[in-house]
Amino acid sequence: MRILIIIASLLASAGAFAQGGIRTTKLTENTIPKPAIYKGKMINAVRWKDKQGDNIVITTETGTFPTKNSENGDGHDAELYAHRYIMDGTSANEMWRVYDFVKDCPLDIQAAFIRNSFQVTDLDKDGTAEVWIMYKTACHGDVSPCDMKIIMYEGDQKYAVRGDNKVKISATESFGGEYKMDQAFLNGPKVFRDFAKKLWEKNIMEEWYNG
Repeated sequence: MRILIIIASLLASAGAFAQGGIRTTKLTENTIPKPAIYKGKMINAVRWKDKQGDNIVITTETGTFPTKNSENGDGHDAELYAHRYIMDGTSANEMWRVYDFVKDCPLDIQAAFIRNSFQVTDLDKDGTAEVWIMYKTACHGDVSPCDMKIIMYEGDQKYAVRGDNKVKISATESFGGEYKMDQAFLNGPKVFRDFAKKLWEKNIMEEWYNG
């Protein structure tokens, strides 16, 4: 009997993990509650409880698709989304949405979340989760930097870092990598700014140089 209880406990915790004091459970397309709708390919989906309630965040990408009524005839679009829902019984109430895109691009196009950058934390230990998403967008035919953003929400409060990534073009040359924090970050807890800086630096480099 004791062994069965231990096994049941392990199964119940499968897929769950803790980040900065918030215990989250990873969701799949089959375990996302149907009221929580989304568009595109699911990239991340997690669920957790904090003092605001039973939360779900889903991030998605559409990938590239032809622009309808493209001005140049061969343009493509790409979109990305992040949704936060609070579950109330069988209802899903959308609390915020992040939407960004590239439109009618005839060149190389990117609108994608940066892999392994999505996190749910409680850095200030106030019982309300912080949700961190990071992504890049670009329409270019050269090795110029991509636009890059960190969007963080603590509850309904939005924080943002905007800039571009750094491109390495030779063994000794690189350019880009500048960023600017919005006023919410500048006025917010230092622990938020420190975390954002580390996240930016960890994902700043895009290498085009293969020498």
